[in-house]
Amino acid sequence: ACFRLLCSLLLPALFLSGILCICLVVLLWGVRLWIQRKKHLSSAGRDGKRPLVVAFFHPYCNAGGGGERVLWCAIRALQKKYRNVTCVVYTGDRDATGEEIVEGAFRRFNIKLIHPVKFVFLEKRFLVEASLYPHFTLLGQSLGSVFLGWEALLKCAPDIYIDSMGYAFTIPLFKYLGGCRVGCYVHYPTISTDMLSVVRNQDTRFNNAAFITSSPLFSKFKLVYYYFFAFMYGLVGSCSDVVMVNSSWTLNHILSLWRAGACTSVVYPPCDVQTFLDIPLEVEKSTSEYSIVSVGQFRPEKDHPLQIRAFAKLLKEKRVGQQPSLKLILIGGCRNQRDEERVNNLKCLCEELGVSDDVVFRINIPFEELKRHLAEATIGLHTMWNEHFGIGVVECMAAGTVILAHNSGGPKLDIVVPHEGRVTGFLAEDEDSYADTMAYIFSLPAEKRLEIRENARRSVHRFSDQHFEDTFLLSLEPLFK
Repeated sequence: ACFRLLCSLLLPALFLSGILCICLVVLLWGVRLWIQRKKHLSSAGRDGKRPLVVAFFHPYCNAGGGGERVLWCAIRALQKKYRNVTCVVYTGDRDATGEEIVEGAFRRFNIKLIHPVKFVFLEKRFLVEASLYPHFTLLGQSLGSVFLGWEALLKCAPDIYIDSMGYAFTIPLFKYLGGCRVGCYVHYPTISTDMLSVVRNQDTRFNNAAFITSSPLFSKFKLVYYYFFAFMYGLVGSCSDVVMVNSSWTLNHILSLWRAGACTSVVYPPCDVQTFLDIPLEVEKSTSEYSIVSVGQFRPEKDHPLQIRAFAKLLKEKRVGQQPSLKLILIGGCRNQRDEERVNNLKCLCEELGVSDDVVFRINIPFEELKRHLAEATIGLHTMWNEHFGIGVVECMAAGTVILAHNSGGPKLDIVVPHEGRVTGFLAEDEDSYADTMAYIFSLPAEKRLEIRENARRSVHRFSDQHFEDTFLLSLEPLFK
């Protein structure tokens, strides 16, 4: 009797589930056909041919960081090589016009596009804001990106889709519903094996709160959540036809998570090496003030507090002897109110440590001012743990500063490495080692510092705009066949 009852309940349930699955497949197929029809009805160009539409998903394209420099250089490279291509940028920067965004790219990065770009302004960017998800942030932002991607797809269905900002969950949407050839440029894995180890070892960091690390139960729950998310991230990432990563560090993580080695390649991000190489390099003249310059957006992972604390320790312990006074100049972009609040907190930290008069904040400055600060600086400072690449590190080296970066990620594996057996810069890990190394750099004779600066300059040619264009276009070729 129990078996008959079970069968009488189970069979209708299976039948209903099958019907619902078939309905869902038919619905999705209908949506795909509708999007395809909409795409092919779009207007033809002057020669009668419909241009190939290449769309970049970059909701914060006006932010002014290294990721945005990659975006504009990528678009310029495509415009140089392909005539019948229309480049589209999906953005949520509705507080600026397309002309203002393009002008901002020229002002900040010295990048001038050859042809106009079509901007598709998205209204639902708030769905990918971290502030909307105080808990389960990774999952919330990823699901939010799917809804934002759906808005983008409805507004403009491209032929080729490139996620250039790390929203991997949009890739299957554009591939299977949009019928697009899909690629991505990965600046930083949304989740990495390092993040899993931080939770497993119960380490307290900016993305792993103290109340979680102090509780074995919460830590285990978060670890399960991270493993589930890593599995989902691997699934959506493996849908890509072409995967480009920005460094050896990112490559290792993406290969282990996405398992798409056949279509994955390293494409170093474009650094405006030539512009900085124009700065004359000569033995430092005697001066009453030395400057230490940091270049990086005001985000928590950049760890500006570490820079300020190490600088305060350097001043406090007077390890620079009777040398001229020192200034720490923090240069970076602020994307929103949270970044501005972060800057205010950094200013409070300076007051607390008694170094307010010695620390200067320069926010969203023009390119020429950035160049001037780097030309005058002695040390270029960078403190992000496991920085995926580090465009700011390369710029500092090209400009002729003595670089001091974190002993991890891209700087350790790809950038601050010996060139022809010679030292190109220095690496540190914590407050003490940063302060000690800065003191050591200032203790070197000016001629020795010049030698290190020259070595660093010779090593950065592999990160030039031209090298990026060549490798980017080569990697992207399969999408155009």
